[in-house]
Amino acid sequence: MQDRKKKLPESGQWPDKLVPAAILAGLVLTTLGFLDAFFLVPPVPGASVDGAALIGDSMVTSKMLLSQKIFYFHMPVALVSFCALAFGAYYSVRFLASRDQRWDTCACTALEISLVFVVMTMATGEMWTRFEWGVWWTWEPRLTTYLVLMLIIIAYLVLRNMVDEPERRAAFSAVVSIIAFVDVPICLMVTRLIPSSVHPVVLREGGMTGEMGACLALCLVGMLCVGFALYRMRFGQRRLEQRVEAALEQLED
Repeated sequence: MQDRKKKLPESGQWPDKLVPAAILAGLVLTTLGFLDAFFLVPPVPGASVDGAALIGDSMVTSKMLLSQKIFYFHMPVALVSFCALAFGAYYSVRFLASRDQRWDTCACTALEISLVFVVMTMATGEMWTRFEWGVWWTWEPRLTTYLVLMLIIIAYLVLRNMVDEPERRAAFSAVVSIIAFVDVPICLMVTRLIPSSVHPVVLREGGMTGEMGACLALCLVGMLCVGFALYRMRFGQRRLEQRVEAALEQLED
């Protein structure tokens, strides 16, 4: 145990060299995606309903609005949040198998980044909900399951601040991280398992043209670059903090 305390974490890795390029690519691609979505690509068809449906206090029918441009950013940030959760679950499994604290650091960083994109997803989703359905919130299946996902991630971060012993904290956190990832396929498939009359399923129903798909891909790649850069910067910060703590322990010994 004493040797493990004295061992300094690595100061950097080769992916850190890609961070500046990833930030630049993310900014450029997301900006191009924004310009493409709002000035070149036609509006995405809105949520379709059979005739009319009462959502909250508003009657909603099939319509096409400029607010659907939000789709090009709402879907990519949601997919990036799912990717971050997938990596978080993978790192959590690696920690449970090896008890190497490095994997716990990786998992925690991935969950922190996932929360950033989950909040972005909820924000853009609420804008879409208000503009398209006439309400700020409705207990629609996908919205509800994604809200549960956000609460699980928040619970993960709260748990890490409640448990002081590093080994127990990492083990408990790993379990919660895996549980969070279990909700991802539920969020993806819920509109197919529980058909919703209001949440659009654009890809399955073939409602996208090649022009729309290109714009979506542009925004998605840009968001992935931003997510990668945020992860590496946050991971480097946490590892630097751990190096400082380990160096102080060595000085005390």
